[in-house]
Amino acid sequence: MNIRTTAYDEMMAFQRQTEALAQVSGRLGWDQETMMPRGAVAQRAEESGAMEAVLHARRTDARLEGWLAEAEGSGAVAAANLRHIRRSFTRNSKVPSRLAEELARVTSASQGVWAEARASNDVAAFLPSLRRVIELRREEAACLAQGGNLYDALIDDYEPGATAASLGAMFDGMRPRLVELRGAVLEASYQPDSLEGRFDSVGQMRVARELATAFGYDWDRGRMDLAVHPFSSGGGSDARITTRVVENDPFNCFYSTIHEVGHACYELGIDKDYALTPLGAGVSMGVHESQSRIYENQLGRSRAFTGWLMSRMRSQFSDFNAKDVDAFYGTVNKVRAGYIRTEADEVQYNLHVMLRFDLERALISGDLGVADLESAWNDRFRADFGFGVDKPSNGVLQDVHWSVGLFGYFPTYSLGNLYAGCLNQALRKALPGLDAQLADGDTSAATAWLRDNVQRHGGLYEPREVIERACGFAPHEGPLLDYLEEKFRAIYRL
Repeated sequence: MNIRTTAYDEMMAFQRQTEALAQVSGRLGWDQETMMPRGAVAQRAEESGAMEAVLHARRTDARLEGWLAEAEGSGAVAAANLRHIRRSFTRNSKVPSRLAEELARVTSASQGVWAEARASNDVAAFLPSLRRVIELRREEAACLAQGGNLYDALIDDYEPGATAASLGAMFDGMRPRLVELRGAVLEASYQPDSLEGRFDSVGQMRVARELATAFGYDWDRGRMDLAVHPFSSGGGSDARITTRVVENDPFNCFYSTIHEVGHACYELGIDKDYALTPLGAGVSMGVHESQSRIYENQLGRSRAFTGWLMSRMRSQFSDFNAKDVDAFYGTVNKVRAGYIRTEADEVQYNLHVMLRFDLERALISGDLGVADLESAWNDRFRADFGFGVDKPSNGVLQDVHWSVGLFGYFPTYSLGNLYAGCLNQALRKALPGLDAQLADGDTSAATAWLRDNVQRHGGLYEPREVIERACGFAPHEGPLLDYLEEKFRAIYRL
């Protein structure tokens, strides 16, 4: 065995331990959101900081530089592993260990502060923590950008290759048609009914479990718990999901569940040979969101699948207002005024993301001060949606992301929607009989296509390349906007 091959093998053995420790670190975050006692916040912050110090030391270990200089593996898999490890080493080496540890400690504590502030609608209680998180993230961005754009440096953590300019151009391409469509459906003479009925929490969780199973979630390698803000966590052989229950709005639970199952199935669908390597996780948050959004929307909110969902709801709940499957389909997809991004319909969802994109970009650049964030949010929300925010938990405090430092993450939601639109077009072309299967609650053909064309590759390819290879064309906003216009003009009889 020559020295180059040995260097690669040694590096991959080292990396396997780093990936395993990163999974343990992620489990700390999952526990904090689901099981951890409230009084443990300060201790968990110290634990998270200590774990990040260990991970940062491994990601910047001097041996990596030597291995990267000597290592040479054959084939696409080895080349991709080298690409990811080199990128991680280069980025992490720019960030002092002290800063990485402090960020982990502060964001863990800030998450608890946010949860308390959200519950009490007390913005002022959260602002000092948020200010410190932003200070640290700006310091980190300055290390990474080295004179370049701070926000671009943060985006690169979640969507390699994307920039504020490219994402801004995407939003500019989407906004006019979304605003026009929203206006048309809200002013339409026909309006679907809102859902009315009683939906106990036990029944909701039973249906949620049926939905997760219907979308292929592997219960031997996952579990479902409750959280304030639904999320998925983990990968490899342990990909967990959370959901939430609102007793007068079961769709909140059902579609949060399907969404998080999409994330988890991506992780569980990655080639098992990539486990505990840099290729063993989703390649970017945009691609990750493409899976959760196509599961949730193009499949889960389709006319065919909602007919099956209605039958499952009939088996659990004594009475609700759905006279037939067409009326129920309209109810599921009803466009309405609302505050919450995660509850937004497909027409308005991306407008919620655009608001956050502009505000967080201004926070990182220093053009918007933390003290002015709530008023800036409320002003922008009224301008974009036509009504005022009633309370902070429906406004600036609704999302967990900023409390844990995820600046640059929000725009990947809309990028994921764009990718999902492209994938849906290719999926429908490949599976012309799909609706007949969805009407029986059978998503297996669709999820198998997504697993074969997207999920199994993990980090093998660059993000946009994954989508282009699956679809046969470069991703763009056209398929998503065409899908939305066709769907909602039909529902609203325009």
